[in-house]
Amino acid sequence: MSERDRDVGGKPLNARPRDGLGRPLPHDSTEGVPRIPDDVRLPPDEAITEAQRLLDHGMPFHAHEILEGTWKNAPAEERDLWQGMAQLAVGLTHLLRGNTTGAVSLLTQGHDRIRHYEIESPHDLDIAGLLTWSEHLIAEIDRPGDFPAPPIPRLRIP
Repeated sequence: MSERDRDVGGKPLNARPRDGLGRPLPHDSTEGVPRIPDDVRLPPDEAITEAQRLLDHGMPFHAHEILEGTWKNAPAEERDLWQGMAQLAVGLTHLLRGNTTGAVSLLTQGHDRIRHYEIESPHDLDIAGLLTWSEHLIAEIDRPGDFPAPPIPRLRIP
């Protein structure tokens, strides 16, 4: 058994390079994409902009990590919003990795968390659009046959 990289408190470090969907690559791989540092905590507007950029570049796992960092610093009244957004991004990650069961579970959880923000959408987020997007993906996943390439969600109201 190989030793894992750990911080001073014994917490495992994620030192392995990863691909665009967050899958670990061999330690010596030179093909990984830049990692999102574990301690990134962006304010809401910056997080939304960066998460959208990552989604647009086919990196929903990395978008999830940006949104997760904001969720950890969010005021109590917005925690479900940010957690739900992170779950939508990681649900898309699972779908692109071929894990439809995980995708449906996380898309459903994310959908259910953000729906409470539809009437008064904070930060110009397109909550109605994200709800429609996630409902569409869930319905398509459950249909028999080949699944088409999923659309990229738009986080902000156009």
